[in-house]
Amino acid sequence: MLKSAKQFYGYLINHIPKFFIINLIFAISIQTCKQFPYHLLNYVSLAHILSVTLLAISILTFHFLSKPRTVYLVDFACFKPPSVLRVPYATAAEHGRIILASQPKSIAFQVKIFERSGLGEETCLPHPLHYLPPNPNMMDARDESQLVIFSAMDSLFEQTGINPKDIDILIVNCSLFAPTPSLSAMVVSKYKMRSNVKSFNLSGMGCSAGLISIDLVKHLLQVHPESYAVVISTEIITPNSYMGKERSMLLPNCLFRMGGAAVLLTNKRSQRKHAKYSLVHVVRTHKGSEEKSYRCVQQEEDKEGHVGIALNLDLMIEAPKNSAWADCIHRYPVNEPEIVKL
Repeated sequence: MLKSAKQFYGYLINHIPKFFIINLIFAISIQTCKQFPYHLLNYVSLAHILSVTLLAISILTFHFLSKPRTVYLVDFACFKPPSVLRVPYATAAEHGRIILASQPKSIAFQVKIFERSGLGEETCLPHPLHYLPPNPNMMDARDESQLVIFSAMDSLFEQTGINPKDIDILIVNCSLFAPTPSLSAMVVSKYKMRSNVKSFNLSGMGCSAGLISIDLVKHLLQVHPESYAVVISTEIITPNSYMGKERSMLLPNCLFRMGGAAVLLTNKRSQRKHAKYSLVHVVRTHKGSEEKSYRCVQQEEDKEGHVGIALNLDLMIEAPKNSAWADCIHRYPVNEPEIVKL
């Protein structure tokens, strides 16, 4: 009941300018009718004038109320791993040589990918993958999830000063790790969010999941006024380190590291002056009906039973077709807009 009252008063505050404009137009129309030349009233009745005025007011009201709500990105926070988890290039190459000691071709392939990957010396891996040989389990994966997600959320709450109970919508996306209870339920439990929070957990959507989450938030904020939404985007790699020798499945080992981000969005007009970005539009193209697109990235087992992510040669061709992107306007204090494509 308290939340409903809060939304009602927020709705009134946001729409005061609209009601003021409508009443102003109506008052002007009445004054115009009073000053209408008497000899013209024989041809145009007061009823006709009022009918046209009310029609104009109805059209304006419909326009204002049906106008899409602006979505603001208030702030965001990224996970910053501790330096003890750092894996420089030399360490990654050495571990690869030890783990794949019986596979010299696989070692040479991984070293070549490391050299071309563009990964810096400050990238990090979770603790279980630092051991030789790695032997991760479900508990290790949960520990990484909590470290990444909770660290990003704590930073976001500290930066914005928002209370976890003020969150109305929560979306967590993680492509490969989908435990039960879900990651979104883990966040709700940790921060003791309200029982009516709208919680969503997305998995299996790959690198476009972050922007798919933004698209989902955009639609939810159109029907839930005066709301805060948090999007958490991450990939938990502890249970997804490939231990085999298939080249197409060794690629993710060389490309992915720990990371995550939490983003606070809202449709509250009161947050307009505090927002860093406003969302212009989101576009998603889905080519899953085409076989090459569907098969270009796939989680599977190799001949020896090792589970990994296979990236085939069609990926570079099909990835641009299966795209998701968003345009935002950066809000500077001096109101100089810059289009930012995410």
